[in-house]
Amino acid sequence: MLSSTEKNRYQKHLLLPQIGQEGQLKLKNAKILVIGAGGLGCPVLLYLAAAGVGKLGIMDADSVDLSNLQRQVLYKVEDIGSPKATTAATRLLKLNDTIEYEAVKQNFKAENAEGFVKNYDIIVDCTDNFTARYLINDFCVKFNKPFVYGAIHQFEGQVSVFNYTDASGNLGPTYRCLFPEQPSELEIPNCATIGVLGILPGMLGMYQANEVIKMITGIGTVLSGQLLMLDLLENTSQKIKVKRRKNAEDMIFPEGENQKKNTDNQAINTTITVEELSEKIQNKEDFFLLDVRNLNEYEICRIEGAVLIPMSNIPTNVKHIPRDKTVVVYCHHGFRSASVIDYLSQNHGFSNLQNLTGGINAWANEIDETMEVY
Repeated sequence: MLSSTEKNRYQKHLLLPQIGQEGQLKLKNAKILVIGAGGLGCPVLLYLAAAGVGKLGIMDADSVDLSNLQRQVLYKVEDIGSPKATTAATRLLKLNDTIEYEAVKQNFKAENAEGFVKNYDIIVDCTDNFTARYLINDFCVKFNKPFVYGAIHQFEGQVSVFNYTDASGNLGPTYRCLFPEQPSELEIPNCATIGVLGILPGMLGMYQANEVIKMITGIGTVLSGQLLMLDLLENTSQKIKVKRRKNAEDMIFPEGENQKKNTDNQAINTTITVEELSEKIQNKEDFFLLDVRNLNEYEICRIEGAVLIPMSNIPTNVKHIPRDKTVVVYCHHGFRSASVIDYLSQNHGFSNLQNLTGGINAWANEIDETMEVY
């Protein structure tokens, strides 16, 4: 039953005939796992906590960074450096202290996925990581749990519900029914490399929270079998239909996916510090310096002699990367360059790559203090 305090808190829900006390009790008894407490996760968590979902799992291994505050509205300047999962739980507790929060300072991965998926009713994908997203799909299919998908790209976003069984017993499509194979991170880079309008994840996250509430309470039309696409720049939206494949269950956990395709080459590729790179340059060693940032970043600052091939253009420019000499790869902080090295190693057999630790930011701070930083 709802307490008098709960009846007062949720009175606007209770006034809706589609929800009422029965629907609010369903919300109170629901357990929802939100994977990712970033741009999408923040609005999802805020609105599900405010709605009175009984238990919220918050799964994120990351810490709050200053650059997050443009879109991750749960956090404040004072939270910088703090774990997102526990910080979000603390902030949500101040919004609604009648529900249970489980803060998990871990990434979603094969080793821990089963326990978490089995213990929650609905999984909400708020990641920007394709490996995690395919794992979410596969474990949800395995344990017959629906998951709410959200993805953002600059000014555009997508929302859908996968592996959902409706009131008539019809099972909807899985994520692999729409996207059968996991793409390279280079093919669809995340917002860390291409930027995103801060409002976009807020809007998409609210759509995701809405789908969760509809599934729990049994109201409305769930976005199962439909992919909703929004474009905030042009104020347009459209839906496309998605059908469940006959072999949907057989598509999960494909052999070899998410594993290194060439572990020997991967082991040969190494890292290099900015001091070691500076010494290479001073000694006039013969090597290739590859900058994988975007053009606008390159125009702000660059290491002399570097060749620019933006990360998104690497797959079509592999032939321009030498194999007969050391290739030092750098970006802003070293994350994109690591992804490029991983891609070139696994898909093209490169074994002569070195990642610049800390990227050009470390170079500016430790080697060339006159360099403009951003």
